[in-house]
Amino acid sequence: MSKQMAELLLNNTTLDKYFGILNNLDIDSKKKLIVKLTESIHPKEKEHIKLEDIYGAWQDSRTAEEIINEIEFFRSDNRDIEEF
Repeated sequence: MSKQMAELLLNNTTLDKYFGILNNLDIDSKKKLIVKLTESIHPKEKEHIKLEDIYGAWQDSRTAEEIINEIEFFRSDNRDIEEF
């Protein structure tokens, strides 16, 4: 869920109703639910990719000018639209 979504605030009566339902779960399901709730309170920080980490990832023996010339050479200027 995104942080932009409105948070749901529950009163004690509603929480007691949810607990009544969840209380009937088996132990493993309760543990999984505890983990998910805990993670939702303390979300893990997203891993960000730094530009420096991907710098040099493209390896090519051609110069930038050669690559540009090749791209321009293989461009298609065909603007014919086929009918169905």
